[in-house]
Amino acid sequence: MHDSAAGKAASPEEVRYGRAGLISQKIWLPKLIYNALPWFYICSGLAAFLATLYINEWFWVLPHYVLFSLVCIHLGLLVYRRRRRHSGEQA
Repeated sequence: MHDSAAGKAASPEEVRYGRAGLISQKIWLPKLIYNALPWFYICSGLAAFLATLYINEWFWVLPHYVLFSLVCIHLGLLVYRRRRRHSGEQA
């Protein structure tokens, strides 16, 4: 007899964690790390942007640094604004 995936009932662990397993679980960060996360994104974006200024000639990694810096700064500001907006609504 062959068991097919469609014929099997999902185990309680598959229902709880999903097919992705532990990757799809919620992560609870300590409050200090949670509050520092937008600033970490912004600082790492600024550091990557400043690193591009020290590259003298065109190098293949230069566009990646610029893209990384823009994405980090954008995400940091986005997270900061959303947290600030939600904390203003709850007060």
